[in-house]
Amino acid sequence: MTFQIHALPSEPFSKFFAMSDETLSKLNAKREIVQSCPGTPCRVSLEDARNGETVVLVNYEHLSVASPYKSSHAIFVREGVNQAHPLPDTVPAVFNNRLISVRIFNADHLMIDADVVDGSTLSTAIELAFKNDDVAYIHLHYAKPGCFAASVTRQ
Repeated sequence: MTFQIHALPSEPFSKFFAMSDETLSKLNAKREIVQSCPGTPCRVSLEDARNGETVVLVNYEHLSVASPYKSSHAIFVREGVNQAHPLPDTVPAVFNNRLISVRIFNADHLMIDADVVDGSTLSTAIELAFKNDDVAYIHLHYAKPGCFAASVTRQ
């Protein structure tokens, strides 16, 4: 089974880095300087931000669909990074040492299954989920903070 993990594009977030802290605050966003690595996973680069890097913490609607599961949550985005494009069937290292919530959706955007797995076993969990023909896509979340990490599709 071939799958593809998708990072978020950088373009919608680049505007935040030019804003003042006051403007960010009015948008319920916050600029931070990373103090420890790992710990601040970027949803654009699919890497942990490094010590001293600037990130913006912003609310992101990761499931913008007509469904009871429509959802948003806080995410970190690093300044000046390009969108990651992992190879098919590849799980980026940012997931390896984290607990990952795997949320499985059908074509009607209804959650039909879910699991929590160690990131080191994420590839197996994704492959197993896609054995079910009713699965349209998967959303990955960092389980402890509960925030969106990436989406996954069949290839």
